[in-house]
Amino acid sequence: MGVKSTAASSEVVNSHSDKTPVSLNGGRKKQDIQMLPPSTVQEVPPNQWTIEKSEALYRIEGWGQPYFSINAAGHVTVSPKGDRGGSLDLYELVNALKLRNLGLPLLIRFSDILENRIEILNACFAKAIARYNYPGDYCGVFPVKCNQQRHLIEDLVRFGKPHQFGLEAGSKPELMIALALLDTPGAPLICNGYKDREYIETAMLAQKIGQMPIIVLEQIEEVDLVIEVSEQLGIKPILGVRAKLSTRGMGRWGTSSGDRAKFGLTIPEIINAADKLRDADLLDSFQLLHFHVGSQISAINVIKDAIQEASQIYVELALLGANMKYLDVGGGLGVDYDGSQTNFYASKNYNMQNYANDIVAELKDTCAERNIPVPTLISESGRAVASHQSVLIFDVLSTSEVPFEAPEAPREGESQVISYLWETYQLISEENYQEAYHDAAQFKEEAISRFNLGILPLRERAKAERLYWACCHKILSITRQQEYVPDDLEDLEEIMASIYYANLSVFQSAPDCWAIDQLFPIMPIHRLDEEPTHRGILADLTCDSDGKIDRFIDLRDVKSVLELHAFKTGEPYYLGMFLNGAYQEIMGNLHNLFGDTNAVHIQLTPKGYQIEHVVKGDTMSEVVSYVQYDSEDLVEKIRQRCELALEDKQITLSESQKLLQTYEQSLSRYTYLLKS
Repeated sequence: MGVKSTAASSEVVNSHSDKTPVSLNGGRKKQDIQMLPPSTVQEVPPNQWTIEKSEALYRIEGWGQPYFSINAAGHVTVSPKGDRGGSLDLYELVNALKLRNLGLPLLIRFSDILENRIEILNACFAKAIARYNYPGDYCGVFPVKCNQQRHLIEDLVRFGKPHQFGLEAGSKPELMIALALLDTPGAPLICNGYKDREYIETAMLAQKIGQMPIIVLEQIEEVDLVIEVSEQLGIKPILGVRAKLSTRGMGRWGTSSGDRAKFGLTIPEIINAADKLRDADLLDSFQLLHFHVGSQISAINVIKDAIQEASQIYVELALLGANMKYLDVGGGLGVDYDGSQTNFYASKNYNMQNYANDIVAELKDTCAERNIPVPTLISESGRAVASHQSVLIFDVLSTSEVPFEAPEAPREGESQVISYLWETYQLISEENYQEAYHDAAQFKEEAISRFNLGILPLRERAKAERLYWACCHKILSITRQQEYVPDDLEDLEEIMASIYYANLSVFQSAPDCWAIDQLFPIMPIHRLDEEPTHRGILADLTCDSDGKIDRFIDLRDVKSVLELHAFKTGEPYYLGMFLNGAYQEIMGNLHNLFGDTNAVHIQLTPKGYQIEHVVKGDTMSEVVSYVQYDSEDLVEKIRQRCELALEDKQITLSESQKLLQTYEQSLSRYTYLLKS
């Protein structure tokens, strides 16, 4: 994993006139990193922990502004309206929701954040339009694929009404949702994805009920089908084409564009489509150009190059006689998951205003040069709109620590390898810790080899291992104080990490962590006025060895461990996963039959907050039905077995009733663990 490359400050506040290139490599050496301004962490006494140190450690100011921060009590706070004021203590909110019988893991959606994101996006384009005297408009749409949950889509439509915010459908089911829920007059409904006759007929007929569907041709075969359906229905549709740009994205979604992209028409195919539409007297229906260069674009240069190429295609289509009115720049507006403001794949080296400025300015210049009226701009920003509004809260059930006991001196008659390990432990210092680590590892391997040959007794092998781990603990305490850690000791922190067993399923609630190594900010939501003395990874409830999170955000690179507090038996320890409101819910799977989590919609009020909606998570009965089991049939099978066991006197009547009662109650309950 490369170290992140930080954009120059002029690029972070980049304007249209700034043509300074942004580095597109995977990373730079540590000495090339442009560090952020020093925090107040260095100004406090070294032995005193503060919330400012927690802010710096978990980088909450980088990824969380303006919505998340830490209060004087050491709790994460949420400001759903951003800079407009009003905040909630997340720890206290979770406890209040638990009292309402909403168990963890719990997904909390903040409707006000969703509204604020829509407002900011529209404000940025409005500012860019005013700055560059752009004589056109902007209209955003939300891609339904990003999060199809009903309450969220309803909120999006409601909050988007003042901005004529529309929806984008990428499939027939999504089209059904969008047609039913989008009731904003004049708001565009972008129809993407694979299309059959039924899809196209439905979209065209929707014009008759006041909708504004724009059918985007993404496969050359769709051109003939659209012409045929239009003739049969006697309806002139609004059409667009998705262009395969030569501009390539970067990162894991870089192949979304280019000649071999999954969707879109090449330039010869676009010309062919225009000719076919002209012959069918539908060239005036050809009104939109669409492109997409990938999700989570981390470098502004990719956006600049894409809009430059798309602008030229747009004006050329207008000159060919197409009735061009709209330019859809697709998705790609990134989210700064790690707060580093770099071109690292989990970050971005631009802000939303830079994004709007570059699009508006480039398009205006290109159209002015060719004397073509500017189009209405459309963007399909899903990740940037929906990510921040959702927080997943989960609790820690238990931990597994690397064993450590105060080592004992060798006893008379014990193997010499014990003496060697003891001597190594005694002599570890800042001057020789690297050499001592290799010595300890060598002596441990020698002890195992002797044990396998039957030379070393089991008790002495145990003592050798205890001494080895004692050496590692001592060496680790030294390396944590060093500015530079030798390469051969970099893995020591991970080797010594604790395992924190979390009450969640990575596959259900954060599938991108497992599938594509996506990084999400994760941190405790309380005890942030205490120093987190432990380093750990998170293991979920599934029996899969991949059900863990061992990659965490960091300024320089990706951390393999997360700083955590000591787990106290009998006391709750809550962690939050942030910025996971896009894609994770719908892409989650039922590994080990852990179902959807409880979800709650919170809205800020003058008196505090109100719970708008509660969406109960899946019960065991519901998840087993997904794999074709009937709960009543399962209960009946257990009842029959109990009766047979009663006949054979293997179980008492009270025991059988207890088993049946527990079995039935379990089927009606949450799939996650209930911590006592």
